[in-house]
Amino acid sequence: MREPGESITTPGMIIPDPVNVDALREGAGELRTEEMIINMGPQHPATHGVLRVILRTDGELILDAIPDIGYLHRCAEKIGENVPYTQFVPYTDRMDYLAAMNNNIAYCLAVEKLAGIEAPPRAQYIRVIVAEMNRIASHLVAWGTYGLDLGAFTPFLYAFRERELILDLFEALCGARLTYSYMAIGGVRFDATAAWCDKVREFLDYFEPKIAEYNELLSFNQIFIKRTANVGVIPPDRAIAYGLSGPVLRGSGVKWDLRKDTPDLVYDKMDFDVCVGDGRMGKVGDCWDRYFVRVLEMVQSARIIRQALAQLPAGECRAKVSRAFKPPVGEVYYEIENPRGQLGFYIVSDGQAVPYRLKARGPSFCNVSILREIARDCLLGDIPAIVGSIDVVMGEVDR
Repeated sequence: MREPGESITTPGMIIPDPVNVDALREGAGELRTEEMIINMGPQHPATHGVLRVILRTDGELILDAIPDIGYLHRCAEKIGENVPYTQFVPYTDRMDYLAAMNNNIAYCLAVEKLAGIEAPPRAQYIRVIVAEMNRIASHLVAWGTYGLDLGAFTPFLYAFRERELILDLFEALCGARLTYSYMAIGGVRFDATAAWCDKVREFLDYFEPKIAEYNELLSFNQIFIKRTANVGVIPPDRAIAYGLSGPVLRGSGVKWDLRKDTPDLVYDKMDFDVCVGDGRMGKVGDCWDRYFVRVLEMVQSARIIRQALAQLPAGECRAKVSRAFKPPVGEVYYEIENPRGQLGFYIVSDGQAVPYRLKARGPSFCNVSILREIARDCLLGDIPAIVGSIDVVMGEVDR
């Protein structure tokens, strides 16, 4: 047993010099750090697909975040220049596969404008109904996976519970649940029956009260607010400069929606509001604002669907288009308001059955471009919140 005051050293033991705490406090000591390169993705659950983000960090601080795309490239535009106009519709499904109906509509409207074709009124109303249903389904995925990115698992289950009901309705309408090919040049492939329309109304009766539940569960959860408020702020001028669109643009307080500002189909006959971020939980244009715009848009989409169902006219659902469809020589650019922003198609025709040139303008491709600017000087834990708030679909980024 050691006696009081007896040394605890043993022969050969090296005793370090005592740390001069006062000197460290006065700055005589130097804290040395090193930068680190971290690859987030392309198989990371918080990148929403095969997006690779090259992070340069100093401890927890993000010095740079470079998005690296192209892992899902499938030459969609080049395929469009090698198949007849009517056969390219299924390829548009696979661009933004969470909003396939909207992609179908954008392409068909572009071809119809090029060829001088107008879809019958009933087809236009049906297009609005399914476009807004697909907008709700897309925003449900964005809502549920965003909670999952930040550690909340329950919203994901709630979102897919409601989304399954929409997919059931789509399956009853056209036989598919993800890639629909429901649109045709000149209208829609199958008419919407009265029984199907009644089912849509039943879904809305069930769905609309759920939005208040979503807000209680996630939107106004204090932990979620702390993770998203004042994070990844995009000022309005920067949003416009980068060509952002959709909820990412409107989340910065910019009131721009093609359905209202340059309406197509029958959107000019619908009464709805354009939802914008207002800085309710932090600065205007933060992650929370972008998230909440999508929640508000689900309310407006349900409102549009009810009006379209009430106004749905009788008649044909498809214009007569020749099987050997050849639009006149010319070019066209047409865009619509996709759930992620402005989706446009540029088509050049040389009078043949196959386009001479086909180019798609994808909203996610433009929206992800600002990631590098808004991620700089954030913390590592903020990156999933920022990427999730942009809501990218890589099939449409890469094409």
